[in-house]
Amino acid sequence: MSDASMNIDPMRWRALAFIATAQLMIVLDSSIVNIALPSASRALHISPNSQQWVVTAYTLAFGGLLLLGGRVADYVGRRKVFLIGLLGFAFSSALGGLAQNGAMLFSSRALQGAFAAFMAPAALSIISTTFTDGHERAKAFGVYGAISGGGAAVGLLAGGLLTEFANWRWCLLVNVPIALVTFAGAVKYVHESTSKDGTSYDLPGAILITGGLTSLVYGFTLAELHGWSSRSTIGFIAGGCVAIAAFLAYERTAENPLLPLRILLERNRGGSFLSAFLIGTGMTGMFLFLTLYFQDVLGYSALKSGGAFLPFSMCVIGFAGLSSKLLPKFGPRPLMGTGLTSAAIGLAFLSTVNEHSAYLVHILPSCVLIAGGMGLSFVALSSTALFGVHHHDAGVASATLNASQQIGGALGLSLLYTLALNASTSFAKGHGIAAIAPRPGERPSPAYLDLVSRATVHGFSVGFVSGAIALALAAIVAVTFVTKDAGKISAADELVMAGF
Repeated sequence: MSDASMNIDPMRWRALAFIATAQLMIVLDSSIVNIALPSASRALHISPNSQQWVVTAYTLAFGGLLLLGGRVADYVGRRKVFLIGLLGFAFSSALGGLAQNGAMLFSSRALQGAFAAFMAPAALSIISTTFTDGHERAKAFGVYGAISGGGAAVGLLAGGLLTEFANWRWCLLVNVPIALVTFAGAVKYVHESTSKDGTSYDLPGAILITGGLTSLVYGFTLAELHGWSSRSTIGFIAGGCVAIAAFLAYERTAENPLLPLRILLERNRGGSFLSAFLIGTGMTGMFLFLTLYFQDVLGYSALKSGGAFLPFSMCVIGFAGLSSKLLPKFGPRPLMGTGLTSAAIGLAFLSTVNEHSAYLVHILPSCVLIAGGMGLSFVALSSTALFGVHHHDAGVASATLNASQQIGGALGLSLLYTLALNASTSFAKGHGIAAIAPRPGERPSPAYLDLVSRATVHGFSVGFVSGAIALALAAIVAVTFVTKDAGKISAADELVMAGF
C-alpha cells in the first residue's frame, strides 16, 4: 500500500458534507437578504441610497479579510479556525436578526463577513488537503462548485420563503441552528492540518488591503451622491488605489506576506484569480438587480421572486456535475471559456428586458444561459486556482480565490449600483419627469408611475450590460492565461498537492 493511500482519510466524504453545508451558508448569506431587502429597509427606515450596504458590508468584510483568514488557518490550524468561524458566524447572524436600526444591521453584516473570511479559506483548504486522489478531487470540487454557483440562487429562494411566511429577520436567524449543527459534525469528522512554515501574521498588509478596498467601495458609493468629478469621490477612489498599490509593494519584502506573490504570478492561478474577480463583479449586481426588478417592476411577492431563481440553482448544480466529469479529460480552459461566454451572452440578453417582459419567454432563457455557464466554469476555476499549490500555501491560495470573487462582488456591486442609479436618474430627467411629478399630497399620475418604471428598468439594463462586459472579459482572461493541460493531473502532481 502506498503512502498516499495510507494517508487517505476514511471519513473524508462525511467531512465534505459538513464543509459543504458551511460553504452553502456562506454563499447563501451573500444573497438571502436581497429578497428581504425591501422589507428590512421599510422596517428599519433604511434609505434607497444606503440599502446596498446590507449586501456590500458583508462582501467587503469577507473579501478584505479573506487573505488574513487564510494565513491564520494555515498557521493556527484549519479545523480550529473553521470551528471558530462557525461559532462567530452564528453569533453575528443572531445579532443581525435582532437589529433595531440600519447601523446595527450593517455592523452585524460586516461581522458576518469577517467570520466568513476565516471560515471559507479553512473549508476550501481542508478539501484541498483531504482529497488527494485526482478523480475524488474532481468530485469534491464538483460539490464545491455547485454550491458556490447555485448557493446565491438558493439564498434568494430561501429568502423568499422566510420573508413570505415568517419575517425578514429569519433570513439571518436561520443561520444559528445550521451553524451549530455543522459545528457538531465538523468536530467529529474534520481532521486538523497546519503549515509548519512560519507563524507570524502580516497585519500591515491586512490593514492596507482592507483599508484600500473599503476606500474604493465608499468612493463608488459617493459617485452616486456627488458625481464622479467631486473631490470626495476622486479622493476616496484614489486613496483606495494607492493603498492597494502599497499593499502589493509591501508584500514583495514582507517576512511572512499575507499574499505571497508566487501564488499570483503562476500563470494558471493568476488567470483563475482574475477571472474570479471579474465573475464576482458581473454576477453580484445581477442578483440584486434581478431581485429588485421582480419585486419593484413586475410586482412579484418575495416568495414568487425567490421561486423565479429556482431554475437558476438547478442549472448550476446540473452543469457543475457535468463539469466535474469533463474536467479530468479536457482540462479547465475549454470549460471556463465556454461557460463564461455563455453566461456573458445570457446577461447581455437579460439587459433587453422591459417593464412588461414575460418570465418564460425572456427571463428564464437568460437565466439558463447564465446558470449553465456558471456551473460549467466554477469547478474548473476552483480546481485550477489550487492546482500545484504547496501544502503550506493551501489556505492562502484558497483565500485568494474566495477573496478575488468577493472583492470583485463588493467593488462591482458598488460600481454597477451607482451606474444603474445614475442611468435611471438621467433617463427620468431626460423624459421630463419634473413636469409630471406629483405635488406634496397628490396621488402620482399613471404617466408619472409609468416613467418611473421605465427609468428603473433602464438603470437595471445598464447594470446588466456592465455585468455582461465583466463576464466577457473573464472568458478572455480564462482562454488567454489558463494553459491547455492545467487540469490534467498526474500521480506525481497529486502527491505534491497533498504535501508529500
